[in-house]
This record gives sequence, structure tokens and C-alpha cells, in this order.
Amino acid sequence: MNQTSRILSTYSADAFGVASSLFELGGMVIIHDASGCNSTYTTHDEPRWYDMDSMLFVSAISEMEAIMGDDEKLISDIVTEARKFHPRFIAIAGTPIPAMTGFDGPSVAMQIENLTGIPSFGFNTTGMKTYVSGAAMALRDLAARFVRKDITPKRDHYINVLGATPLDFSTNGQIESIVKLLTGHGWKVNCTYAMNTTFEAVENMGCADVNLVISSTGRDTAEFLKDTFGTPFLEAVPYGKEFSRKVLSSLEKLYNGEGTDLFETKDAPSDGCFLIGEEIAALSLSEALLLETGRSFRILCPTNDGPLLRSTDRYTPYEDDIVDALSGAETVICDPTYRNILTDKARAIDWPHEACSGRIYRKYIPNLIGDISDISEKL
Repeated sequence: MNQTSRILSTYSADAFGVASSLFELGGMVIIHDASGCNSTYTTHDEPRWYDMDSMLFVSAISEMEAIMGDDEKLISDIVTEARKFHPRFIAIAGTPIPAMTGFDGPSVAMQIENLTGIPSFGFNTTGMKTYVSGAAMALRDLAARFVRKDITPKRDHYINVLGATPLDFSTNGQIESIVKLLTGHGWKVNCTYAMNTTFEAVENMGCADVNLVISSTGRDTAEFLKDTFGTPFLEAVPYGKEFSRKVLSSLEKLYNGEGTDLFETKDAPSDGCFLIGEEIAALSLSEALLLETGRSFRILCPTNDGPLLRSTDRYTPYEDDIVDALSGAETVICDPTYRNILTDKARAIDWPHEACSGRIYRKYIPNLIGDISDISEKL
């Protein structure tokens, strides 16, 4: 029962990570689940839903269709709509019911592609993992299929920003601020994968000299681009003035073929200060706060067990893990929903995360790119 959440919300699921990462790219995305599942995603996790068109559907699978495994109806429905809307690609994201009945997403996608001639993807997401897993899978597979292989790095300070979704960065100007920071220091941004970009930029991602990975959702894509084009990458979010300078310096070193060690703090002392969030963002904010305030924070990461986590950090996928880790906490930077499990002696500093609390605290999400005063002044 340690996997049960009694107080905290769960993070956005892997199927919704697929939908969010592909939302702007002109494809048809089908969440394979009972009717109404897509409204959970669009209502709580998708701030672009009312302002931007996207071909997002739900299969509206019935109980009998699930029990009998009637994939032919799903295939027929998708083919019919695809011929009507002419999407650039088709993506099917599984949920708990198809997972329990043994739905084979890739095989169904292959049949759909054979019938329509439209590139199709089937993701065997289960709804049991966080958005990081689904978005990482979708972004990597789409890049592997569509990025042009007949292209080479330009050697003219071209850069891609990978792992951009509203689940981590909302729509409050953070992606625009990252682009402004980079262009202001001589970089030419080819693609912000996959927000505020074009499909042509996605196809040309191989032209970049360096890739900046701002979320764990972009790591697999960065690895693919490195394997395919030899493009080095840096994993960081340029939070605060001092850490932004370090990020820019590290990118320049990578561009010049030099090594870089961005995160110098290998371990954080256990002094009761914690920071809860996605791996790359949390570690970046922790480093920015150390540089500007001298305060060290241990990371609790509920979203993924990533390679950047230090020995004193902790992967906390379940509520019981987080409650245990925070038992002696004094200061916690976290989504406001975590206030409900803190002890009376712990002080919470709000850092809302769209993938955690959805639209509830959306308007309070700070833009910390180049300036962390919204948080540092509260310490």
C-alpha cells in the first residue's frame, strides 16, 4: 500500500506527457481510454487548450470493446478521422485499461500507417508512470523518425533547446526568456522542442552545434542527436544571474570541444533544507540558490530517478517516501500541495509545478530564468 496517495496529488501521467510534448507539432494524438479521459488532461494539464488548435482525441473505448480487445474499431475510427484532417503524423497513447488488456500500440500504429500512409506511433504508456516517461519517449521517437539525416552542424553557434513542455514550464514566458537569454549571448536558436517552434525546425535539429536540455523529457532526444550527429549537450535550466552565467560559459566550452562540469556541488549537506521537483529543474534551482544565497538544498525528485541526482538527493516516487524524507525538514521549496504533509516546524516556499498541481496554482508559477529573487528573497 506504500504506492497509495492519501494526501498528495499524483503527477501528470505518461500518456499525458505524450499528448503535451506533441501538442503543437501538427499531428493527431489519440489517448486510448474511456470517454472523458482527454478532458482530465486538457482541463488540468494543458494551458494551451483554449488558445491553440490541436488534433487531440480520446478513443472512448467501451467496456465491451476493452474486454473483447476490439482493436479494429479503434483502427477504423482513426483512419476515418485521419483522412478527414490530414495530420502530419498519428500517435496513440495507452492508459491503464488498454495496458491491462494487452493492447499493442506499436502494432496498431503499424496497421494504421499501412492504411493511411501517414507516419504513425504507438506508445505503450500505462498511466502508472509520470509524464517524464511518456514525453521522453514521444520526443525521442518523433525525432528519430523526422529529423533529417542529410544535415550537419553549422558551426555557427546554432543551438536546440530540448524538453520544453508546459508540464514543466507552463506558458508564463519561461521558454521565451530562455530563447532571449541565449540569443542575447550570440546563440542562434534553431528549435525549442517542442513549444513555440515549427516542424521544419524539428526536421533540422541536426544543424545545431550544441543542445541545451532543460527537462528530463528531452534527455533521450539529446542522446539520439549525439549518437546521430555527434552533438554535445548540456542539462540545465538557466535560473538566476550567477547560474545563468555558468550555463552560458559551459555551452561555450562544449561548442569549442572542451569538457565542462556545471554542477560543482556533488553533495548537499543534510541541514533540513529540501527542494522538490523534476530532476534538471530542481538541481538547477538548487545550484542557483547556492551561488546567490549560500544555502544548500537536498533534492527530492518524485518524477524520475535521473542520473544527475547526487548521493544526498533522493528519488521519491511515493507519498510515503516524501513524508519520511521531510520528517526533519526546516525549509522546503515545493509545489503548494506539499504543504499538506509538512510538519509544523517546516517552512514552505511555494514553487508551483504544472505537472503536479495543474491549473490550481498556474498563475503563481514564477519565471526564474535569469532572476530567482521570487524565491531567494523568501529564504
